[in-house]
Parts: sequence; structure tokens; C-alpha cells
Amino acid sequence: MANFIKNIVIEDLESGKHDSIITRFPPEPNGYLHIGHAKSICLNFGLANEFNGKVNLRFDDTNPLKEDIEYINSIQEDIQWLGFKWSNLYYASNYFDEMYKRAVVLIKKGLAYVDELSAEEIKEYRGTLTEAGKNSPYRDRSIEENLDLFTRMKNGEFENGSKVLRAKIDMSSPNINFRDPVIYRISHSTHHNTGDKWCIYPMYSFAHPLEDAVEGITHSLCSLEFEDQRPLYDWFVRECEMENVPRQIEFARLNMTNTVMSKRKLKLLVDNNVTDGWDDPRMPTISGLRRRGYTPEAIRNFCEHIGLSKVNSTVDSEYLDHFLREDLQAKAPLTLGVVKPLKLIITNYPEGQSENLEIENNAKDESQGKRTITFSRELYIEQDDFMEEPVKKYFRLFPGNEVRLKGAYFVKCNDFVKDENGNVVEIHCTYDPETKSGSGFTGRKVKSTIHWVDANNCVPCEFRLYQPLILDDAPENEGKHFLEQINPNSMEILQGFVEPVQIKDAKKLDKFQFVRNGFFSVDTKYTTDDKLVFNRIVPLKSSFKIQK
Repeated sequence: MANFIKNIVIEDLESGKHDSIITRFPPEPNGYLHIGHAKSICLNFGLANEFNGKVNLRFDDTNPLKEDIEYINSIQEDIQWLGFKWSNLYYASNYFDEMYKRAVVLIKKGLAYVDELSAEEIKEYRGTLTEAGKNSPYRDRSIEENLDLFTRMKNGEFENGSKVLRAKIDMSSPNINFRDPVIYRISHSTHHNTGDKWCIYPMYSFAHPLEDAVEGITHSLCSLEFEDQRPLYDWFVRECEMENVPRQIEFARLNMTNTVMSKRKLKLLVDNNVTDGWDDPRMPTISGLRRRGYTPEAIRNFCEHIGLSKVNSTVDSEYLDHFLREDLQAKAPLTLGVVKPLKLIITNYPEGQSENLEIENNAKDESQGKRTITFSRELYIEQDDFMEEPVKKYFRLFPGNEVRLKGAYFVKCNDFVKDENGNVVEIHCTYDPETKSGSGFTGRKVKSTIHWVDANNCVPCEFRLYQPLILDDAPENEGKHFLEQINPNSMEILQGFVEPVQIKDAKKLDKFQFVRNGFFSVDTKYTTDDKLVFNRIVPLKSSFKIQK
């Protein structure tokens, strides 16, 4: 699918500006990747694959206080699961020596200085979007003094926060990013990759363009919030005298309804035990989507079809589910499962008798054949398939009404039993042996077909049904804290039954289409040899209509 970035790449290749392209995916390892990152992954890896280029996976690990090897491992796993392979694996921390050298270049050119203002003072001196900033009293230090102080910063002579290195550009620039940005800060902390070698660390705005230049990146693709930083990106590449000159191109990031696209907020959910870890099936993390049962094919198709834009917008989360249903329809075997069981007894069916029935494995693909299931006097149906006092246009079971049991017979409700709390716990029906599916019976018609499982030949299991974790799309716009907008009903745990034939060899992450209930996947965390746990990935139907 064509997009403005692909057109730029084509033009650069055809003009001879580049013989080949090199893109990169540069996550900071301070959290797990989410569906928003999938868009960038598919873009960078997709372009490299399409134009026979290369793509680097680079960990932007310039902040040791927030980064962890756990995140590094999870990011690699997520990218591979999505179906991509990187050409090279790099760490920004491997370039710390080079970055330090380039910072010295700036100092020697009179373009950087050591500042002793506090963080609050630097912010105050910076000015606003409508008012120019003012110079730091330390801005006019000599090159020699700055070189000496920067060396001593590196050697660990100063405390955290006591000094920073700032680029010396223009405190009155209309682009606030040019108002002497901080490029190095002191942090006496152990780094996962470099240990205690460094106690000063580069800021992202300084490190990122240098990393791209060192690696020979041709097209540095990033989200729109970096658009106003592009002039600074180019300034660092030029003034640090980098040999390679990457081109930064911005695109709109992915925003989705009822979906959190902030690693900071996602970490809050995990740290406050709102979710069952980063891979909770309600989380928009790639690991959470994987555990819930989403497929990499569906995510890739979704990212391709939403396209690229220079304007921020919000995508309906149902759009992703549309591609999931399309992918699973042909893959997930049709299975009988009852999530809210209600006992149904066929009073005129012989006690102790059982028979075999044939039922299709995929309702839309006859080539997948049929399987044999058992049918007996006692069955389980869905609680929603019976009403003591039916509402208008309710055509399922109620006293005196007749329905078809899928793949079996017509049954008519005659009676029901309640418990001491007034809940219906058992219904009694009679069946018509002449109405067996496939028999050609045409004597009368019913308005509803319901699914069931044989109570004497089924497997107990747990079903987990999900709703959006966030109650609305922009909770903080209403003055409420993010954690106050958590949906208390985002997960419903039910105990039900499934037929044994389709799931007898079920493994973790195997997908099934449970008749009328939706697509389900075997959970990876709570499923054991003695207990099957299914996550509902998505219901079968949606009111969402894809735009052609």
C-alpha cells in the first residue's frame, strides 16, 4: 500500500541519493511494547524488506534508572513474534565513547558549555512559546574551563544534578528546542550494559541523531511529536561533524479508542496490581495481545491498512478486531462450548443411551471435514438460551417453545426447576426423534438453533471474558486521574464446559471458535494439566463496519 514515506524512499533510490536503505527501530527498554509500537515496527521492517534494505534494532538505553534487561528480552521476543528479523542489534550505550567525543567537539567549537543552574532554574530561564529565554550566567565560560569541568563530570567529581552540559545555540530562538538544550547530565548509577564506567549520560535529543548517523541510517522514521525537534536533530548531526547524514521523517502515531498508549501509564497499571502483569490479556501490550490470542498476521494486516498520515487521529479499536476475525475464521476450528451452563434434560430420551452425531469443523470451509460428537439425555446449554417469561422477539427456549439443538434434534421446553434463590437450574424438554439433522425432515420449522454440550461427555474449563480496561477514551480530560477510569468489570471469569473432541490435544495459545460465543485462545499462565483456561479474544460479531 502506497504512502508518503514509501514515495520518499522510492524517490531517493531512483535519484541515486541512496543505493539501499537502512531503517531502525529504536525503543527505550523501559517497558513492554504496545500496539502503537507495532505500527512503527511494521513500517520500519516492512520498508527494509520491500526495498531489500536493512533494519537495525537499537536499544536507546541512555537512562539507566528506568531501563531493565527484562524489557530488552521482551522487546526482542515481540518483534520476532510479529514475524520480523533485524539485520543488526545495537545498543546506544555502545556509542557512549563516541558521543562523549562529539560533545567535546561542540565544546571546542564554542557550541557547548557546563551549566550549574538547577533544573528548575533552567526551566525558568528557558522562557515560553511567546517569550524569549535568557542566558545562563555560566554561558560564557571559556572553552578551556568547559573542557576541564566536563572531564571532571565524567570522572565523577560532582554530585547528581549539580552540573549539566548544554548546547550553546540561541536562547531567543522561536523554536524552543534550540534554547540551549541539555545534552549531558550526571547520574551516578549502574548501567545494565556499561556497568559503572559512566556517571554522565547523554540526553535523548543529543544521542538519537548521533546514533542514527553512526549506523548510517538513511531514513529515520519517528512520530509527529518529534517534528519540531527535527531542526535540532539536523543541527547535532551537522555541528558534531558526523560523516553520515540521516533524514528524519515524521508520521502520526497510532491512537486507538479505549486504549492506553503510554508506557508510563501501562507501568502504573502493573505496579498498582490493576492488571496481571505486562502480559495481562486486557493490556494493549504486544505480549498481552499475544496471550489473549491475537495473531501476528492480524496485527500486521491492521497496521498496513490504517496507513500513514501527517495528521493525528484515533482509530476505532474494533478495526483491529475486524482483521482478527478475518484471520481466525479459517484457522480456528468450530467447537461446542457453553460458558454459562444450564442443565437441560430430555425426559423422553432413554436413560443411559448415547449416540454419535456428525458436525462440521468449520462452518465456512467444508474441506476441513466433520467430526463425531456424542449426544445423550442430559446436556448443557447457555443460560441466555432460556427465559421463563420471554421478551418480544425472543425465539429460544421458553415454556412451550421448540428450538433445534445444533447438529441434533428439535426439543420443546415443558418444565423447569428453580433453586432456593429462585434461579432456574434445570429445564426439562422432550425431543422429536424424526427431526435429526441431516434426515431431510421438513414437517415444521423452528425460529432458533442453539448450541449445547453433552453433560456426560464434556470437559470443565474456565472462560475469561474481557471488556475494555479503560472506561473512556480521554479520562484525564475530565479532570480525573488515569487510575480512576479503570473499568471494574473489564474481566468476567466463568466456569463452563466444552466438547472433548476439538480440545483433546489443546496446547497453550491454540485458538478455537466457540459456536455463538466468539474466538477463544488457551491461556498461557493459568492453564495446567488439570485445568483448561480460555481467554475470549473477540466476540463473533461487531457493529463495526470497515470503510472500503
